[in-house]
Amino acid sequence: MSDLKKTKILLVEDDLNLGFLLVEFLESNNYDVKLYRDGESGLKAFIESAYDFCLLDVMLPIMDGFTLAKKIRDINKIVPIIIITAKSRKEDMLIGYSKGIDDYIYKPFDEDALLCKIKAILMRVNRNENTNNELSFRIGKYLFDFQNHILKFDSEERRLTIKEKDVLKKLVENKNTIVSRSDILNSVWGKDDYFTGRSLDVFITKIRKYLEKDECIKIESIPTIGYILSEKN
Repeated sequence: MSDLKKTKILLVEDDLNLGFLLVEFLESNNYDVKLYRDGESGLKAFIESAYDFCLLDVMLPIMDGFTLAKKIRDINKIVPIIIITAKSRKEDMLIGYSKGIDDYIYKPFDEDALLCKIKAILMRVNRNENTNNELSFRIGKYLFDFQNHILKFDSEERRLTIKEKDVLKKLVENKNTIVSRSDILNSVWGKDDYFTGRSLDVFITKIRKYLEKDECIKIESIPTIGYILSEKN
């Protein structure tokens, strides 16, 4: 028997048939899963216990999945969050990404597809933790601590989400050089399509805002090509 600690997943889903099926499937793949039926009880569970991953339905009683994701993100800036939804509208997707979620899966979905998404996100998180120890960057007057997801300006610190830090790292590592949209999308999201492209635009807007206190830093959009992060001396 493995001594490795199981990944603990918070599953918030009001459809009990689907919820029980997901619990059984994920536990058979060696995950520790706790199921809750509404957003309020899901938030209470997250506050009271440590979770490594969150799967949240959108249409929940008492508190919807987007609101729950925002409250979880306020508490923990880095825990991975996947939204489960029957909606595929672009506007709903962008709302979710703006609240800090990592990915979507649309109903009806194949359980193996969900498992692949979970594994891919955890693999990226673990790879970053294991191979990027003590990685930090100076961006103008900011210090970017990649390992700990922190962007620091003087005494102020901001904790970045997984995707925020990954996108920023791609730009910083290629400072003063154009980074293609495709490169960022494939590296951070694992795919390059219309929806991930729109979510990248949201993340770039957020990162620009985070860096706005130093007027010497600029993230320029190169239409149809990509972005370039530059500093003025």
